[in-house]
Amino acid sequence: EVDFWIIPIIQGFVQIEELVVNYSESSDDDKSSPETPPQESTCVDDVHPTFLVALISRRSRHRAGMRYKRRGVDKNGNVANYVETEQLIHVHNHTLSYIQTRGSVPVFWSQVGYRYNPRPRLDKSENETVSCFRAHFEEQLKNYKKQVIINLVDQTGREKIIGDAYLKQVLLYNNPNLTYVSFDFHEHW
Repeated sequence: EVDFWIIPIIQGFVQIEELVVNYSESSDDDKSSPETPPQESTCVDDVHPTFLVALISRRSRHRAGMRYKRRGVDKNGNVANYVETEQLIHVHNHTLSYIQTRGSVPVFWSQVGYRYNPRPRLDKSENETVSCFRAHFEEQLKNYKKQVIINLVDQTGREKIIGDAYLKQVLLYNNPNLTYVSFDFHEHW
């Protein structure tokens, strides 16, 4: 009876844009040549389709918080600062969807202090983490079927302890629907 008074809201972002891909058979060199007269671009939907592109991000209400103050996983498998982003492309009556999720590493960890980039620490043991890690990824796999995990944690610095704990949990979980990839920004900087 009170549904009338409740306004559903999300914390997130939505943007929808119409894009036209307009290209010609000539190369970029031909276009910039002084001898080439400028050509008027044409847009015929069959040749140069109009795309409708939408980007929708929504942040979970579970474990939301400030960076460095809210980290890791909780007892229900919710990770801190979890965001689901869907990219939709609609062209010629076909819609394509790509979903990406992000969140804190799903182990019990924290960072104490107010200084910039405080040292991370593990708050619970490997055995205490297993069930919550499993709960997190069972929910993910229920929603998305398969997932590629991209670990962006620094693999050699102060975050190594978190990255190692994450990899250990993935190996213990041993689910064929998860693919684990470690990508170290510092190595490619």
